[in-house]
Amino acid sequence: MALIRRNRHRYPRRALAIGALAAGTTGTVAAAELARVWKRGSAPLPAETENVLEAGRKASMETLEVAVEGFKATPPRETALLNLLGSFVATLGFVRASTWTIKRRGTFGPFRNLHAGGRHIHHFIPGIGLAFLSGAWAICTRHEQYENWLAVPFGAGVALTLDESALLLELEDVYWSERGQISVEIALGAAALLATTALTLRLLRRGEEKVLPDADESRPMPFFGAPAAPGA
Repeated sequence: MALIRRNRHRYPRRALAIGALAAGTTGTVAAAELARVWKRGSAPLPAETENVLEAGRKASMETLEVAVEGFKATPPRETALLNLLGSFVATLGFVRASTWTIKRRGTFGPFRNLHAGGRHIHHFIPGIGLAFLSGAWAICTRHEQYENWLAVPFGAGVALTLDESALLLELEDVYWSERGQISVEIALGAAALLATTALTLRLLRRGEEKVLPDADESRPMPFFGAPAAPGA
């Protein structure tokens, strides 16, 4: 029994450690960009001013402006992927924090365990519905502007679903058990895959700008069944 109790307490600590590592990596990237903007921007460096807090606030605002302008200048398909990644990570962090609070206190603001017909309604159910609806809407509209923002509910739905992937694999409620650790691993693996895809697309786009400077991006992509060009 003592071994079982130790295993039950080991899982949350490992999950928190993995989450802290992911958050630390993101924080490092943000801090590195802030330092770069602070060095190149108009805010005085810490060694050049007595009001370091005001200089830091100005550098932070310039960093935020850089992020906003970079987002605006990024092609819609890449911003959609970025929206999906941000929504996925934010939802995953929120649902883990809320379920942990519900487990300890029973409620978390308006959030609590839901039951219907004697069954516990797990959050992967609304997650699947949210992902299906937003994905279907994006497919039916086929509009880049809609796809850009539909990526937000789609990412949230995927996060809600993958957060309980252990339950779907084991067909048991193993959310807080040691076997439930696979949910964290799958979700963080998906976040890493999305981030890697976003970085790879950015690299490939820069390569296209160098190798294909005269490419006509407005030209429609060929597909099977398209009418043949004259003289083909």
